[in-house]
Amino acid sequence: EQQYLRTGLEQVQQDVRSGFEYLFAGLKQVHQGYFGSPPMYPYEAPLGDQPGSSFQHHRGREISSRSFLMIFSSILVTDTKGHEYWQKTDIDIDRHVILITDPIGEHEHNSDETAINEYLANLAVSSPLSFDKPLWEIHLIPAHKCVVLRIHHALGDGISLMSLMLTLARRLDDPCCTPTIEPLGSTRRKQRVSNLEVVVKVVKMILFSLIYVFEFIMRGLWMKDGKTVVRGGEGVEMWPRKIVTAKFTLEDMKTVKNSVTDATINDVLFGIISLGLSKYLGNRSSDSLQEGLQITGVAMVNLRPSPGLQDIKELMKKNAGLGWGNKIGIILLPVYYHRNVSDPLQYLKRAKTMVDRKKLSLEAFLSHQIGHFVMKFFGAKVASMLNYRVVCNTSFTISNVVGPREDITIAGIPVTYMRTTSSSLSHAITMHMLSYSGKADMQILVAKDLIPDSEFLAECFEDALLEMKQASERI
Repeated sequence: EQQYLRTGLEQVQQDVRSGFEYLFAGLKQVHQGYFGSPPMYPYEAPLGDQPGSSFQHHRGREISSRSFLMIFSSILVTDTKGHEYWQKTDIDIDRHVILITDPIGEHEHNSDETAINEYLANLAVSSPLSFDKPLWEIHLIPAHKCVVLRIHHALGDGISLMSLMLTLARRLDDPCCTPTIEPLGSTRRKQRVSNLEVVVKVVKMILFSLIYVFEFIMRGLWMKDGKTVVRGGEGVEMWPRKIVTAKFTLEDMKTVKNSVTDATINDVLFGIISLGLSKYLGNRSSDSLQEGLQITGVAMVNLRPSPGLQDIKELMKKNAGLGWGNKIGIILLPVYYHRNVSDPLQYLKRAKTMVDRKKLSLEAFLSHQIGHFVMKFFGAKVASMLNYRVVCNTSFTISNVVGPREDITIAGIPVTYMRTTSSSLSHAITMHMLSYSGKADMQILVAKDLIPDSEFLAECFEDALLEMKQASERI
């Protein structure tokens, strides 16, 4: 049995190696491709002997070879003046595909989810990706039926990487169709507005932008959150980590969303964070915790003209405006501690009011421009220090990436769940939510010395949605 298992694992590794070698070799052979008019590529390299486990289903996907290769086949090099640039290199698949043969964890009774979360938590504080090879890895963990894609943020943001991954995916119910790319836009109807309303809106935009950008700059200097049990700080990024998963359903979130006029899923998510943190702090902290205490988060915002997942062809176009890459801005997301609030929907209403003001302002765009300005005139070290100070002076990170709404397969293999997390920051809590096929799983990465009861924290967020759903059903 051990010999059979060993042979099977070696075959898996060889199949993946063959597939990726074919993919890169095929792209390298095409010379007509350029931004704006990418050629067509058939992917037919077999990943195994089974008819369904091949790249033949992915024929006809359009990707610019130049863009793809520059992203995934380059290393970061520093010249004599200290300027960094991308330099093409050869791909050694054996250095990128990592096979984990043994089960993960000290306890044999660990579930697959617990084992994978433990593995990801260790990756978050372990050795970083080596800069002498392209900045990505694929970890195969057959004992837990899981594949981990480890990708450096320099290669792209969540929208870019998710959109690229879906070019290799097909719908489970119809293998000939690609997953639906559903925009994450608001369903609010456009209404006619008077000239006075336009003037008032412009004045509010200018006012909110000035206030929020000023606060952003102050957070990068000395302004910081008050001390709480959930706040990290300088050096915390190197502390041991633990990951737990808070599980929601999109149906429950939509039920809550519909209870407040013009609310969105993001409003519901921020309401969950606000109520969940209040519940957790109320349990962990003493009664002396100040009512209305501000706990500030850092939220990543997509700056592309269209929200949600993007068509990969549009991302690869040179004239796409805000296409491939890290096209994200930062907004500071304040939530407030409250005890004994009788109506859980008050958290959603407060969150919606705050988010509407953030949307009206130019905070996300201007934070991106500030980072670009600092990078250009002061260098990467100063820009990195500014980002680090903003994180050190706030309490948590939150992001939300929209995944496909249908069940999908990749290379003929059904995908049960999709989740995302990041390397550890100086925050004690980092949260990433990703929706997939009616589910919305939020990975919660914590510094376990500061948050020793992370499972209870996840329960607080799950209970927060349940309480808001029950309140919305009573309306």
